[in-house]
Amino acid sequence: MTSRTRYAVCIADGCADDPIPELGGRTPLEVAPMPTLARLAARGTIGRARTIPDGYPKCSSVGNMAIFGYDPLVFYTGRAPLEAAALGVGLSPGQVAFRVNLVTVSPGGTMLDFTGGRPSQAQAADVIAALNVTVGGEVAFYLGQGYRHIMTCPADWADAVCVPPHDLLGQAAVGPAGPSADKLSEIMRASRAVLAEAPIAATQVWPWSQGRPPRLPEFAARHGVAGAVVAAVNVVRGLGTLTGMTVVDVPGATGWYDTDYAAKRDAALAALADGADLVIVHVAATDEAGHAGDAAQKVHSLAAWDRLLLRGLVDGLDLMGRWRLLFLPDHATPVRLRTHTDAPVPYLISGSGGEPGGGRYCEAAAAGLAAEPAHELIGRLTGAA
Repeated sequence: MTSRTRYAVCIADGCADDPIPELGGRTPLEVAPMPTLARLAARGTIGRARTIPDGYPKCSSVGNMAIFGYDPLVFYTGRAPLEAAALGVGLSPGQVAFRVNLVTVSPGGTMLDFTGGRPSQAQAADVIAALNVTVGGEVAFYLGQGYRHIMTCPADWADAVCVPPHDLLGQAAVGPAGPSADKLSEIMRASRAVLAEAPIAATQVWPWSQGRPPRLPEFAARHGVAGAVVAAVNVVRGLGTLTGMTVVDVPGATGWYDTDYAAKRDAALAALADGADLVIVHVAATDEAGHAGDAAQKVHSLAAWDRLLLRGLVDGLDLMGRWRLLFLPDHATPVRLRTHTDAPVPYLISGSGGEPGGGRYCEAAAAGLAAEPAHELIGRLTGAA
């Protein structure tokens, strides 16, 4: 045990919600059995944070950038360049990156599934390879995870206006608009022939959230602590890469319901033991449950957070000495809406010595509090602000 303080930031992606009739008018955070979180909240500070500034995309890239301590109003340039950084994809001055989903669109033009039936990594690799051969030309595709990939193209294509596919579930799959819309639409049309030959449910590609890489100051220089990132999804890993943090590879971390919570817990504790002062742990399962409209799965994922990750993380932190922990989502993903909102979210700061206040961690407990800018919370956590 050493005298320095360790810090943990726990991001339960999209876990905030609205009251759900099938849960008796309660939210998943109010229903899920989370005894560890309850103990932390009883001796912690409950607050309310605005992770998505007004007018900005209701997107994990914006929310997580804010949680990492970078004001999106200053630094945000799009989701795709963050994911590209995680994949080691460099952009020349004449290029821009797009996030590309493999999606399922009905013959009538309805967005049926923004995950394209969740293809395996091997299936996705085959599709990306085929796209580069068949579509190619001015664009290049890079393998990401499952349905989540990257496309690079000429920089002047960045003026397109693209709707995130998860915002179109069950609705008309409205394609891009703007000066370069025709070029992107042609890529989307050409991809249909490739996907028609693939043994998966996806029917085409869907580009969105384009941008150039942001210029982010080093995390350690900005916050005064050495940081590590434990996450499966590339938008979070890319933030770690671009800010000089240690990005930990975790076998069994899938970005889905079946992610290995215990492996993430152990990786976070190992990172702190190996020299990191602060570790950011991200789990996407609650967000995916929100998109699926599955209240029961959202409750189950929160219970798994507490039982398999948070309890052991707190036990391990106790053995290390002084510690402080921040718990919050990057945005809300209400089950009823099946997409993100920009509503302020509840946060909790707790630690080995306790915090002033105390209460219950849920949306209702924070509802009457002023919404604080989320990019200031890292400073609150470490005492730098």
